[in-house]
Amino acid sequence: MLDDLELFVAIVDAGSLNAAAKRLGMPAPTLTRRLQALEAGLDCKLLNRSARRLAPTNEGWQYYERCKPLLAALRRETAALDGMLNRVEGVVRLLAPLSMANDMLLPVWTRLLREHPRLKLELKLNNSLDDLYSGMADLALRVGEQSDAALRQRKVGMVRTMLVAAPDYQAAHGKLERPADLAAHRLLLAEPFERWRLRHAETGEEAAWPAEPDLQANDMLLTRRLAEAGAGIAVSPLSICHRQLAEGRLVRVLEQWEIAARPVYAVWPQRRALPARVRAVLDALLDFAADAPQLRG
Repeated sequence: MLDDLELFVAIVDAGSLNAAAKRLGMPAPTLTRRLQALEAGLDCKLLNRSARRLAPTNEGWQYYERCKPLLAALRRETAALDGMLNRVEGVVRLLAPLSMANDMLLPVWTRLLREHPRLKLELKLNNSLDDLYSGMADLALRVGEQSDAALRQRKVGMVRTMLVAAPDYQAAHGKLERPADLAAHRLLLAEPFERWRLRHAETGEEAAWPAEPDLQANDMLLTRRLAEAGAGIAVSPLSICHRQLAEGRLVRVLEQWEIAARPVYAVWPQRRALPARVRAVLDALLDFAADAPQLRG
């Protein structure tokens, strides 16, 4: 029906069936049949046709005047939708953990802003999914298994978590041999590691924390920085301490013991198809993770 409306408007604008057929790249007999089918469906005559003259009827003029602006508006909306879905431009609202977004993922944000000048990123750095459910965010990065059937997901990688301290701290206090030795040290813990257990990489033996933490925070970057400053032993994901370990500002404590690796997922609402701008962000995250040793379990 919509295509037939466009044909009718094109005929009136062209002034004749032949001119309209030429403009539309359609045989004149086909155009005539489509016009007749439209008139039959509406049960009224839209055009007075003769060998020399074509003119809308009164009903045809009314129909034309109503349909033409509607079709123009529809074309504008279709073009805008095409831009939103198929071009990397506009706003992408992303939820991500503060420590990961503010450290390891800096190259991802840099790449996106460099490669897509019409893309705008709004990063909300927390662990909530409320905005994703309400439609206020397009994509979220979450650590841990995601069991919500309302969300679609792609696995980005795995995050290992270990004990770290400054080299001077370890030199001053001696090398630890077993988890029980931690009871004599200052422990720096950040959410969500307050109740996690250590696991031996070779034997699978598990051990609980031997003491209450001396400092507890809701920011893993803070506990890592305190460890760098020699304040104690921090529990830190490799995703935020890999650079400090490589540069020698931190060393691993109890190297054979770690917290079980946890998966990292990109998630988005099940009901929503990903526009090109959101797909570009997801692809950048996946490309980065494929080459990032800190995201390999």
